[in-house]
Amino acid sequence: MAAAIPRIAVTTGEPAGVGPELILEIARQAWPAELVVIGDARLLASRARALGRQIGIAEFTPGSAPVASRAGRIVVADLPLPAPVVAGRLDPRNGPWVLDLLREACAGCQRGWFDALVTAPVHKGVVNDAGIPFTGHTEFLARLTGSNLPVMLLVAGQLRVALVTTHLPLKAVPAAITRERVEATARILDDGLRRRFGLAAPRIAVLGLNPHAGESGHLGTEELEHINPAIAALRATGIDVAGPLPADTAFIEGNLAGIDAVLAMYHDQGLPVLKHRGFGNAVNVTLGLPIIRTSVDHGTALDLAGTGRADAGSLRAAVELAIGMAVTTSRPTTRPEA
Repeated sequence: MAAAIPRIAVTTGEPAGVGPELILEIARQAWPAELVVIGDARLLASRARALGRQIGIAEFTPGSAPVASRAGRIVVADLPLPAPVVAGRLDPRNGPWVLDLLREACAGCQRGWFDALVTAPVHKGVVNDAGIPFTGHTEFLARLTGSNLPVMLLVAGQLRVALVTTHLPLKAVPAAITRERVEATARILDDGLRRRFGLAAPRIAVLGLNPHAGESGHLGTEELEHINPAIAALRATGIDVAGPLPADTAFIEGNLAGIDAVLAMYHDQGLPVLKHRGFGNAVNVTLGLPIIRTSVDHGTALDLAGTGRADAGSLRAAVELAIGMAVTTSRPTTRPEA
C-alpha cells in the first residue's frame, strides 16, 4: 500500500492561467498528504503577494520522508520560467516549460518520489503556438509512460464516465469505434475501478453509438458489428458489462442504480451529462497509465487569472481523489534515493 502519508505532485499548469492561484488557495488548508508543487517558486510567491496571501514556500528534497502539508505552507520543486509572466496573457516562450513540468512530475512518479500526479490546467493553443504539437495531458502522459491506450475517466461524486474516443472530430468517431478498441477500453476501465477505486466487482454500462443504440441496425450498424461483440467477449471473461444502452436514457437515475461507471463512445456523448451534474467539482482521471493522474475539469480561465475569484473546487476534489487512489492502490512502500 501507499505510504501512511502519500506524497502528491501538483503541477501549476499554464503560468498565465488560474493554476498557480488555485494551488495557493488549496494551500490554505492542511492535507493528510504532502503536496509537492512542480512549478516556478518566484511565480507562486509573486502571485501570492498580488493576491494578499500569506503562504510560506519550502524547497522539495527528493528522497526525504513525506510530511503532511500544513495550512499556509507549500513545498515546491522549483522549475524556473524562461520568460516573465503576466496573469491572463499567454506567452509562447513559456509553452515548452509547461511540458517540462509534466516531464519532471511524471519522472518523479516513475522514480517513486510521488504517489500520484495532479495537474492544473494547460492551454493547448499556446503550446502549439510554440511549435510543439500537443493535443492534451492525456496523450502526452501516455507517450511519457509508454502507455498504448490511455482512458479518460471523469468523476463527479458517484457518477463516473469513461470514453472510448477522446479528442476526435465527430466525423472521425464511427471509424474509431471498433470491437478491439471498445473491448480494450472497457478492460482498462474495469482494472482501474478495481485497483484505483477499490471496487471488488465493478459494473459498467456501455452506451451505443447511434440513437436508440442503433435500433437493431436500422439507425446504424456499429452496435451490431463492433459494440455487441465486444460486450460478449468481455462477459465471457467475467467482466460485468451492461448494454449497449441508448445514451438518451442511460443517465436517468433509475438506470444508473448499481452502475459503477458508464462507458461512452465519444467525448460529447457522456461528458455534458457529467459536467451538468458536477462542473466545478468534477475530476478528470487518466486510467491505463502506470501512475495515478487526476486533473481539474476546467481550462486555464485566463479572464479570471490574477483576480483571486477562480473557484478551487475542482482542484481540491482532484487532490482529494488522488490521495484516496494513492491509499487504495497497492505499491511498494520504500522510495528510491534521488
